[in-house]
Amino acid sequence: MIGDDLRQAVLARDDVRRLYEPPDGDRAALARIEGYLEELRATQRHSIYRALKHPLYPILRKVERVPEGLSHLRQALDTGRVVYVSNHKSHLDYLIELLIIEDHDFRPPIIAAGINLFGGALGLLHKHVTGAIPIRRGARDAAYLVTLKAFVAELLQTHDLFFYPEGGRSYSGELKNAKTGLFNAVVLAEVPVLHIVPVAIAYDLVLEDRILAPQVTKGRQRPFSRELAEMVGTAVGYQSRAFVTFGAPVTLAGGEAHSRRDVMDLAQQVLGAVGRLHKVLPTALVASVMRPSMPRTALVSEVQRLIDRLAASGANLETTDAAAAVTFALAAFEERGVLQPEGSIVRVRDRFVLRYYARQLKHLLDPKRQTTEG
Repeated sequence: MIGDDLRQAVLARDDVRRLYEPPDGDRAALARIEGYLEELRATQRHSIYRALKHPLYPILRKVERVPEGLSHLRQALDTGRVVYVSNHKSHLDYLIELLIIEDHDFRPPIIAAGINLFGGALGLLHKHVTGAIPIRRGARDAAYLVTLKAFVAELLQTHDLFFYPEGGRSYSGELKNAKTGLFNAVVLAEVPVLHIVPVAIAYDLVLEDRILAPQVTKGRQRPFSRELAEMVGTAVGYQSRAFVTFGAPVTLAGGEAHSRRDVMDLAQQVLGAVGRLHKVLPTALVASVMRPSMPRTALVSEVQRLIDRLAASGANLETTDAAAAVTFALAAFEERGVLQPEGSIVRVRDRFVLRYYARQLKHLLDPKRQTTEG
C-alpha cells in the first residue's frame, strides 16, 4: 500500500514544507500538494498481478521473452534497493519487462508511467493492482515537481522503482535523450545502498511500428484507449522476440551530496549503459544498410560489414552471421509488408517503417548523447 504513512513522510520533508509553511510558503499550495499525493496513492496487490498474465495470454504468446544479465539484477536485489531505468519502445514494455521480473520470482517494483495510461479500466488496474504511479510529463507547477520528487524519494525507502527516462515511447525508433526529473528524485532518497540497474529492451518487430514510424515525433497526448485500439489493429499476424538485458548497476551511497551537474552526468551514464546493452537484431541491421532496391548478395555483404564494425565497438549482437541475419530479417519484413524479395533483388515497400528500424542503431553508430531536464 502506498498510503498515509508515505503521505505524512512527504508532507514532513523540508523541501515540501517550504512550499506551504510561513514565512515563505503559500498556504494555498497545501491543497494542491494534497491533491497530487492523492493522485499518486496506489496499491500493489501482487497475487492479483500474478494472475493477470492469463487473460493477457493471447497477446503475450506472440512475444518470446528473452532475458539477459539476470545475475546483475539478482546481486543488486540481494544487496540494496533497486531502481530500474529502461528505454521505451512499445506499450508492451510494461508487460514484458515486469513479467520477466515476475518469471524469476524477483520482488516486484513500483512502475512510474505516463498519466495517459490511467484512464478507464486500465487506470483502475494500475492504481489498485500493479501499484503504478502516474507521472504528469511536461508539468511546470513547482508544487507538483517538488511533491513528485519527495514522493519518489520516500517511496524508495520501502519499494523498488521502474521508470522510463525518455519520457515516453520513441516515435522515431532511436534512443531518446534522458529527462532528469526522476533521477533528481532518486538521488534525494538517501537510501543506504541504492542500485540503479540499466535495462534495455529490443524487439525484432515493434507492435506499433506502423503507427509510430510515419510520425517520427510525438504530437499531442492521446487517450490510451485510442492507442490501444490501434495496437489491436496492428496485432494480426504479429510475432516477435523481446530481448530484455539487465546491466551492471550504478550504486549510490546514502548521504552523498549531488549537484545538478552530478544528476545530469548520472542520467547520461545510465542511459549510455542502456544504449550499449540494447540488443542489435537482424531487422535493425538490414534496415540500416538497405537501399531502395539491392541485390541480396550486396545486402549480405553490407550487413556483414556493419556487424564487424559493431562487434569491434563491443555492441550486444544477437548474431555475427550476416547471411542468417538477412534471411531472418527478410522473412520478418516481408510478413510485415516492409520489404519485398523479387528473385535476387530486394525492394523497399514501406520506407517509413524501414527508417524506424534503422534509427534503432543510431546511438551505436553516432554515440553522442545528451540529457534534458524535466
